[in-house]
Amino acid sequence: MRKFIAILLLGFLIPPAALKAQQANHFFPEKDLVTTGIYYYPEHWSEAQWERDIKKISEMGFEFVHLAEFAWFKMEPEEGRFDFTWLDRVLSLCAKYHVKVLLCTPSATTPTWMRINYPETFVTDGHYIRAENGTRGLESMVNPKFRGYVKRIVAEMAKRYGQNSNVIGWQIDNEPGAVSDYSPSSQEAFRTWLKNKYKTVDALNTAWGAAFWSQWFNNFDQVIIPNTNLVGWWGNNPHALLDFKRYSADAQAGFLDFQADVLRSYVSKAQFVTTNYTAVCTGSDPNRTGKLDFATYTAYPNGGSDNIGDSGFRLGNPDLVLFVSEYYKSVGGVSGVMEIQPGPVNWGSYNPLLLPGTVRLWLYHSFAAGGKIACSYRFRQILYGAEQYHSGVIQTDGVTPSQGGKDYMQFMKEITELRKKFTTGSKTPAKLAARSTALLWNVENYWSIDRQRQTGQWNTWDYPVKFLKTARSLGAPVDVIEETADLSKYKFVIVPAYEMVDSALVKKWNDYVAKGGHLIVTCRTATKDRRGHFWEGETATPISNLIGAHIGQTDMLSSYGKGDILMNANHYPWHSWADLLVQDSSTEVLATYNNQFYKGKAAVVKHRIGKGDVTYIGVDTDDSKLEKDLLRQIYKDAGATTEDYPPGVFVYWRDGFYTALNYSSENYTVNLPENAKFLIGEKTLKPAGVLVWTE
Repeated sequence: MRKFIAILLLGFLIPPAALKAQQANHFFPEKDLVTTGIYYYPEHWSEAQWERDIKKISEMGFEFVHLAEFAWFKMEPEEGRFDFTWLDRVLSLCAKYHVKVLLCTPSATTPTWMRINYPETFVTDGHYIRAENGTRGLESMVNPKFRGYVKRIVAEMAKRYGQNSNVIGWQIDNEPGAVSDYSPSSQEAFRTWLKNKYKTVDALNTAWGAAFWSQWFNNFDQVIIPNTNLVGWWGNNPHALLDFKRYSADAQAGFLDFQADVLRSYVSKAQFVTTNYTAVCTGSDPNRTGKLDFATYTAYPNGGSDNIGDSGFRLGNPDLVLFVSEYYKSVGGVSGVMEIQPGPVNWGSYNPLLLPGTVRLWLYHSFAAGGKIACSYRFRQILYGAEQYHSGVIQTDGVTPSQGGKDYMQFMKEITELRKKFTTGSKTPAKLAARSTALLWNVENYWSIDRQRQTGQWNTWDYPVKFLKTARSLGAPVDVIEETADLSKYKFVIVPAYEMVDSALVKKWNDYVAKGGHLIVTCRTATKDRRGHFWEGETATPISNLIGAHIGQTDMLSSYGKGDILMNANHYPWHSWADLLVQDSSTEVLATYNNQFYKGKAAVVKHRIGKGDVTYIGVDTDDSKLEKDLLRQIYKDAGATTEDYPPGVFVYWRDGFYTALNYSSENYTVNLPENAKFLIGEKTLKPAGVLVWTE
C-alpha cells in the first residue's frame, strides 16, 4: 500500500501544463453553437418503457443522452461479473432515434458488494466513523483497492463502447468534490504528500508554525490529518488545514486523471473526456487536473434563495452561472452546463415553482457565456428514492412535459434557428475589445481567507463575484483566469482579495502595468505568503511599491456601525473591511474615510507605473456602488465606453450574436442601435426574458 500511495502522490506533483489535454474546441463544430442533452436512468424504469422514452427524448429535440453515472450495480451486479446487455439495448435505441450518447464512469456510487467485501474502501469522517454505501461520493479516492475496482469497471466500459461512433464522450464521476477523508489510507497518503512537498520534517514544522502550542513533529510518521472536529475550529492550525485542503484537491484531481488515463487507453480520439463540477466549487480545484479535455458544471435555478426583487425566488441566483461559466473555461478553453434542474428540488430551504421561462433563461445564460454543452437533470421525475422531489423535464406520468421541459424544447428550437443565422469569422466588436477584462481567482485564497475571515460580514465566495457582476454591469466581457494566464490579452485585470502571493506573481503584475495594463487590486491581497504566513514587515509589504501606498491598519465595524467613504462629493457606506492607507508622494488619493477616528485617511489610491496604472481599493462597501463608480472611471480614463445595466440584467456577445438576459423582477428595455436585427425575443425584457440580436 505504501508503494501504491507513493506512486499515486507523485502524480499530484506533475503540473497540469505538463499533462496538457487535447484542445476541446474540435469536439464541438462551431456552426452547432451548443449541443443539448438530457440525463436518463434506464435502470430506474421498466425495460418496456425504454423505447418510448428514448423516442420522446428525440422528439423533444435533445441531441444526446447522458447515461450510466450511478449504474455500477447494474453493470457489475456481482464482483467480477459484468452485464452490459441492458446498456447495449439502450445505446441501440439511441442510435435508432438518432440521439448521441454521453457515457459516465460510475465511481460516485459503489455497489453493495463493495461495502460487504471491502469496507475499507469508504471514507472516514472527522469522528473516525466509516461511511457506507447508499449515497454519492463516500468512497476513499486514495484507497488502492477502491482504485483497482474503479480501473476495472472503467476499462470494461471503455473497451466495449470506446469505439462506438454514437458515443460522443465520457463524464468521469459525478460532481467531484474533495471530501475530507480521515481513513487510514488517506492518513498515509497525506503523509506521503507532505514528504513529497517538504522533503524534511523540519521544513514541515517551519511551514506549519509547529512551534506554536507544542505541535512539533520529530518525524513524518507522527503527523495526522488536522481535524477540526476534535481540536476545535478556532484552535486548529490554519497552515496544516490549508495543506489538507491542497492534498484533498490534489487527490480528487488525481482520481479524475487516473480514470482519464484508463479511458484513453481504449476510447476513440473523437470522444471527449470531461466531468461536472458544482457551481460553488470550494473544495475541488479543476485546474489541478491535467487530462480532462474540458470541465462542465452544475447550476440549479431553484433551491430557495430570495435573489433580486419580488420574483427573484422564482428566477434563481444568476451569480452561479455568471461565475462558473467563465471559471471552468480555464480547463481546456471551453465549458458548458451539464446539469440544470428543470424545476423544484428536494434539498432547497423552500421549493417554489419557477417563473415560466426561467429554465430557458439559464440555458441562454450558459449559451451566451460561450457554453458548448447544455444538458438537463433529468428526463423523468423518479417515483421513489431520495430525489422523488427532484423535477424532470417529464412529469411523473412518464409522458407529459413539465414547464421546465417546455422551456427546454423552446430553447432547442430557437438554437436550431440561430444555427441558420450563424456565420464564421465573427470578430469581437471594438467597443467590447476595448473593455476586455480578466478577474484573477484561486481557490487556495478562498480556503485561506474563509478559515480566518476576521468578520462575520465578510463573504469569501461573493466578494470576487461582486467585481465580476460590477464589470459585467458596465458592459465589459470578463474572463475568470488563473495567475498563470497571459495578462497581456486584457486591457484590465481585477485582483480581488488575492491573499497569498510570491515575488514572481507581484513582478508579473508590475510588468503588466508597466507595459500599459490597468490593474485593480483590492483589500486582503498579498497579506500572506504561499504558506499562509504573514510577512515579517508591514501588512501586504510585497505590493507596497506596486500600489504606491502602505497599509497602516485595518478596521472592521459592527453590523450597526456606520462607516462612510467620500469620493467626488459622493458618500458610500461600509461595514466589513477597511484598510487605512498611507500613500506615497506620487500616488493619487481617489477616496477617503469620512468618519471614525481616522477621518481623512486614504481608502482608495491610484499609482502610475510606466505606461499603465494600479488602483488599490482598500475598502469593501455594502452596496458596491463605490466599486462600480471606480471601475467606470478606470474604463473611461483608458478610453473605453461603458454601459449601465441594472442588477440582474446581463448582456453578452458570442459568435456574432448579442444576448440580453433579465433575472430582475422588473421589465427592462434594452437600448439597441438602429441597425439591430431581432432574432429572438422583444426589446422590452420581462422577468426571465431573453433577447438575441445581431448588428
